[in-house]
Amino acid sequence: MVTLGPLDASHRGALLDLLRATGAFSPDEVAVALDLVDGAAGTPGTGTPDYEFVAAFDVDGGLAGYCCYGPTPGAQGTYDVYWIAVHPRQQRAGVGATLLDEVERRLARRGGRLIVVETSGRSAYDATRRFYGARGYRVAARLRDFYAPADDRLVLTRELGGSPSPAMRGV
Repeated sequence: MVTLGPLDASHRGALLDLLRATGAFSPDEVAVALDLVDGAAGTPGTGTPDYEFVAAFDVDGGLAGYCCYGPTPGAQGTYDVYWIAVHPRQQRAGVGATLLDEVERRLARRGGRLIVVETSGRSAYDATRRFYGARGYRVAARLRDFYAPADDRLVLTRELGGSPSPAMRGV
């Protein structure tokens, strides 16, 4: 059981611990995630117009997971989920689904129509892709060797309001 709430600069240390504990993010990626939270310090819990956060806290008040999302510049009703991470001791307990459900609810209330997620094509991200696939996200594009040789960038999308977007053929 988790409680959802705002994520702000006061959670920086807990976020650093969470991101490192997952083992999924490079030091550069961790630095970017922390910079985004630091940038939101002026408006705790709300983020900036470009980046918003929702956090999941366990029964002891510890940071169990978080999600960073925001509007896609230049697109109408399209939003990006930039980060979603769950502490390893909370994984497979519904925390990620709870976070994503909340983000989807918030965006649907705003008239959002499409959510975009990018992830790696490496086998280390198989569970991540299964998580999104089970929630109706489909591969819309594959950029081969994007992150590094043999590390494709997968762009996943989901339409809000019911039906998931169809997968593009041939990706």
